[in-house]
Amino acid sequence: MARGTQHRKRRTATNARVAPAPAKGKAKRVQHQRWEDQLFFARLRVHAKWVFVLLAIVFAGGFVFFGVGSGSTGISDALQNFFQRNSSSGSSASALQKKAEEHPQDAKLWHDLATKLEGDDKLDQAIAALKRYAALRPKDEDALTELASVYLRRASEQQQIYADAQTRAALLAPTPSVPPSTSALGKALASLTNPIQSAVSGSVSSASSNAYTQVIQLETEAVGVYKKLAKLSPKDATTQLRLGQVAEGAGDTNTAIAAYEKFLKLSPDDSLAPAARKQLKQLKAQAKAAAKATATTTTSSK
Repeated sequence: MARGTQHRKRRTATNARVAPAPAKGKAKRVQHQRWEDQLFFARLRVHAKWVFVLLAIVFAGGFVFFGVGSGSTGISDALQNFFQRNSSSGSSASALQKKAEEHPQDAKLWHDLATKLEGDDKLDQAIAALKRYAALRPKDEDALTELASVYLRRASEQQQIYADAQTRAALLAPTPSVPPSTSALGKALASLTNPIQSAVSGSVSSASSNAYTQVIQLETEAVGVYKKLAKLSPKDATTQLRLGQVAEGAGDTNTAIAAYEKFLKLSPDDSLAPAARKQLKQLKAQAKAAAKATATTTTSSK
């Protein structure tokens, strides 16, 4: 009886009203004064100006860094070259030179040295290294072809020096227009010397003569290398054609004639055969004229 009464006392009455929750008021938005808005946008414009300037500098710097529009890759190209030198070329030329001299019978060291020197455009030293390698590996046709190629590169450089000397002579000491040598004035002028023209002509003549001599020597060395290649591969038509071309440039007419004849015999239907026949005909005519002139000179001297 008492327990039921206590339970009824704790029960909420059915007609009891729940007090309504207090309404939440909306947060009032702070209203900025007009002068504050103007100050904010003014500051924004000032900061935006510097942001745009900074972006322009970064954008221009990116063009310089990556070499956009300059035909190169900018500083990235320099970094690439640096890592390529460290990774591909390995040791420096001086270190390879020292190793090769310490191990003179190691053919690979001499070839590595030659490759490094060629990359450094030190062709005379590269030729010396390749000659040492060829002496150790005389049947390496690839190395002999490389050696002949370096000889011809050096000859091409000397040919350019010769051409530049001739051009310089024409610019610095042009041939003056003089009256006919049969006239009195022409005879008088012919007896005079121009010191400036004489000095320029002497200097240019010396440079031209040295360059021409170098061209002939280097091409002659290349002819010797191609002769070795022809002995190693006597049925290689391309080698015979190249031997003929190089020998013709070096003024070795007899070797050029023999090489062209072998080329035409080995490959008569080659696309370059017509040009080889034409060159062969010209060389034979030159050789015949030279032999005739020699015979005439010999007869006259007697």
